[in-house]
Amino acid sequence: MIKVSESAIEFLGGVIKEQDVSNLHLKATIQNPGTPAADCHLSFCEKQEVQVGYDEQDLGAFNLYVAHDDLSYFEDAEIDYDVQGASGQLNIKAPNIKGDTPDDDAPIFDRVAYFIDAQINPMLASHGGHARLVAVEEDKAVIEFGGGCHGCGMAKQTLSQGMETQITAQFPEINQVVDATDHASGENPYY
Repeated sequence: MIKVSESAIEFLGGVIKEQDVSNLHLKATIQNPGTPAADCHLSFCEKQEVQVGYDEQDLGAFNLYVAHDDLSYFEDAEIDYDVQGASGQLNIKAPNIKGDTPDDDAPIFDRVAYFIDAQINPMLASHGGHARLVAVEEDKAVIEFGGGCHGCGMAKQTLSQGMETQITAQFPEINQVVDATDHASGENPYY
């Protein structure tokens, strides 16, 4: 479970009380767990909104809910409230949410997927898009675009002039990057 300091419990309990909603608690979630883009979020939730698959941590003034699937990423996590004069700052430390960078001897799929998440997706995010590695077939990396890149008229250029250049430079065993996206079904392309 997540280690929550007494000062954080007191602070968060006060914030919850100010909401004037009975049976209000907190949920800790991770967006993009195990990737370089991982981010931790705390949000309000009513107990009846919590779905099956969450662990409940009773903190006295409120409960903290964490999804079973996220528990390993929250290992060694801490929530603290640092009082600084008349104000303070809530700090969440979750050292395992980004996962581990694959070693050089890890499977090529894992290394390329991590590279896409760490190096390429932050650039695509500026257009509301992302890419996902779906397969490595011989010397080809097969990707699918999503978000704003799904259906974008510039996806072909992004692939050939950006992604493929970066991936083939980083991974000599990859000679081609192939787009397996059905761009005709894109609902919200950037261009």
